[in-house]
Amino acid sequence: MTDTSPESTNSSEQEPQQTASAPPEADAQDAKDQQNVSVPPDSDAGEGGPDDAHDDALYDEDPGANPGADGEADAEDEYIPPAQDESVTAFAPEMWELGGWPLGATYDPQNTMTSFAVYAPKATRVVIELYDKPLGADATHQFDTVKGEDGIWRSQLVGVEPGRLYAYRVWGRNWDVDETWRPGTLAGFKSDRDEEGNHFNPNKVLLDPYAREISHVPRSPKIIEMGQDRGVFATGGGDYHGKPRRSVDSGRYAPKGVVICDNTSTGDAPRRPAQDVTIYEGHLKNLTMHPSAVKLGDYLSGEESFEDVHNIPDELRGTYAGAAYLAPYLKGLGFTTIELLPVHETDSDQVGDQNGTTNFWGYQTIGFFAPNRDYAHDKTPGGPSREFKEMVRAFHEHDIEVYLDVVFNHTAEGGNWDNDIDSAAFTTFGGFATTHYYDLTADGFIVDGATGSSNQTNFSTRAMCDVVMNSLIYWHDNMGVDGFRFDLATVLGRFPAASDKDDWGGRRRFFNAHPLLREAVDWANEQEIEVIAEAWDLWGYEVGNFPSGWGEWNGRFRDAVRHYLKGDGNTRAFIELFNGDWLHFNDNAGPQKSINFVTAHDGFTMMDLVSFNEPNNNQEYPFGPSDGGSPQNNSWDSGGDQALRRTRWRNNWVSLMCARGVPMVVSGDEYGRTQNGNNNPWNLNTIGMWNNWAQLASNAPTRIPVDPNDPEVGSYFDVVGECDSEPDVNPMFRFARFTARLRALDVTLRQKTWGSGKLDSDNVSYLYYRPDLSGEPGLTDRQMTVLINGAGVGGTDYLVMINMYTSSAVFKVPDPTEIQRRDLKWHRLIDTAPWAESQGNCWPPSQGDVIEGSYTVEPWSIAVLAAANDQSPVFGYRGFRTPIRRGRLDASSLAE
Repeated sequence: MTDTSPESTNSSEQEPQQTASAPPEADAQDAKDQQNVSVPPDSDAGEGGPDDAHDDALYDEDPGANPGADGEADAEDEYIPPAQDESVTAFAPEMWELGGWPLGATYDPQNTMTSFAVYAPKATRVVIELYDKPLGADATHQFDTVKGEDGIWRSQLVGVEPGRLYAYRVWGRNWDVDETWRPGTLAGFKSDRDEEGNHFNPNKVLLDPYAREISHVPRSPKIIEMGQDRGVFATGGGDYHGKPRRSVDSGRYAPKGVVICDNTSTGDAPRRPAQDVTIYEGHLKNLTMHPSAVKLGDYLSGEESFEDVHNIPDELRGTYAGAAYLAPYLKGLGFTTIELLPVHETDSDQVGDQNGTTNFWGYQTIGFFAPNRDYAHDKTPGGPSREFKEMVRAFHEHDIEVYLDVVFNHTAEGGNWDNDIDSAAFTTFGGFATTHYYDLTADGFIVDGATGSSNQTNFSTRAMCDVVMNSLIYWHDNMGVDGFRFDLATVLGRFPAASDKDDWGGRRRFFNAHPLLREAVDWANEQEIEVIAEAWDLWGYEVGNFPSGWGEWNGRFRDAVRHYLKGDGNTRAFIELFNGDWLHFNDNAGPQKSINFVTAHDGFTMMDLVSFNEPNNNQEYPFGPSDGGSPQNNSWDSGGDQALRRTRWRNNWVSLMCARGVPMVVSGDEYGRTQNGNNNPWNLNTIGMWNNWAQLASNAPTRIPVDPNDPEVGSYFDVVGECDSEPDVNPMFRFARFTARLRALDVTLRQKTWGSGKLDSDNVSYLYYRPDLSGEPGLTDRQMTVLINGAGVGGTDYLVMINMYTSSAVFKVPDPTEIQRRDLKWHRLIDTAPWAESQGNCWPPSQGDVIEGSYTVEPWSIAVLAAANDQSPVFGYRGFRTPIRRGRLDASSLAE
């Protein structure tokens, strides 16, 4: 089954590579001699501060002139052999073959010793090297590791303490071990690949795939400053600075693992039931990099429930430490969970506040165990890990969960260069075990058909499945993470070794009983955390097909709500999705496994969704240019009517917070953030994309400067206009808070079952009517009433009256003879129409008008009534401290 909806994949997030992917007619790889995952016989197939840089953080150095083992080592200097002094010694090497210590680097403080282990089952020699400097220096020590029966090469070194840098060199059957070999020579070379397709090359220093921190990344600007580029890591016979790529030594430039030992507490996790979750998705740097972040507490002064929000120190902007300041903000806003775009170390030149050319969102992972060093204020060895944990603890202390977006479907290593099967630029995984970590064709080309990212990982092998599980366990157990969202998660359910070599239909098949998917969800259930799938890729759309217990981003909800709220009359689809998508999720654990969203990071913001008919990506800095992005977004510019845009923006919030399932918004949606119509700014680390917190304290948020320090740096398109409120009040922000906190207050809106479909039962039913309550809506009706019946669970009954028509409509309000409510009265709770903006568009039942008989809903508007008394959970709730402005109370008085 394929997804015909917009934004069906996020392949446009991935940086364009100068690589070649597998031809579609190529054969599948020979899986012989791999540690394969077995296909279950009953498996079902589904259809730093702003100016800091990566390298500066680790050591204050001139990378072009670093001391090597015995002296200075400039880029063109001869290789300096390791000093091999007695400061580091091997501990009991005769036992290494039998050692059972885990992959990665494990420090033992009692013995001042570090145990190392790396997986390379087809290698013939693996050497570990120690470095004092990340760039420009040769190794200080070198030791041969020993291979065990499990294909893991191990060593234990006394004198290696936290902060030490390490990396590996690897030989295989394509490159003989030759005593005359020195880095930068071809002694022992036979071919670029062995007979199975592994790219072994001892001239290419490799990063440990399990490194807990990484010194720098292959695209570090420091490497460019040294006169090098990614070509220094490449293999094959292509030319690099007058030499064959395979002969160029990468030791002075390659990323190194950092030995760490950190016991920072992440606090007590909230362990919140899935149905109680509301998700706030954000990019770690974007959240606090804007200069306005230093006044966040000032902007929120006087706002109810934000008393604990403080200004963010300037030096912490764009960092884990800066993001920690948002914990009380999210709690006051009514959200339970922050979902961060990838924070695993990524191969990017987007450093500090400088806009680079590569993937800024973080979807090019170079290490699944290492936090992104660029996001840390403390960039010393161990600093990023410690600071990340301190951030998690801050969120936990405010009862906020932390989810991570993880990208296991591909890596940043890219694919074949120049359409040459022998050429690639492996800096980690591929250099140790190409065939185990990557999906290859029969002749050895790297496959990327499902990801569009120049490679895709191979989940026919236990090694790659172990990377996933070990990474999840590490980030939960050690880093305190409460849940994971899996980018292009369908790749994890594909099983290339299960099909014939030329069976590309089989290669594309999705196995919902894939052992990895089952293992991940079983582990998550045991830990009481969430795993959430982006259940599609370029090879298929599998929303609703993941194993029971998985949450899934529900693209169907996005599409149905977008269509209906712009008047397309897709009534049946809207009802089905508003009701929790029973058709696709009834065999899962409940509607809470449907992650409902209208907007996400890859697409329009919520304000842009109602302000643009088409994406506007090819624009000037700071809102462009960027490529990719879907041309079909089910968006409408509201005819240029700013008041209508704000009304329709409010409609999205009501729909999200009242629908069955778990709502998710993208950061900034709560105050009307715009990207000037760019729906795919994957490459933009710019002030136009950073969250401008000044907007939440303005009644004209898109009229304030993009850069308060430089008014000449572009401007926002004035999509919001001027709201009907005091100048320092953004009524959209207060409305978003009201709806989010309403859901948090009332159990009616947080259910894990679908209900019986009957009134006055002991569950919550969603019942759908025509405006006159005479029966169910017609197939294309643009007006409907939804009765949410929560009395049976101790909650509230809601009457959601939706009018997506061009004229006002009268909706009947049921009386006690029609719906027994023990003398409860219907109070106006929400009206999204422009007339109510001066009142904030929302009222607690204790202050909302009592509505009897009927209610008039204005065009393109939604009104919500609540059957409540002073015992109801939401009766006295006030979404804002004082009325925005005293004024007219309803549409009829406005007409007068």
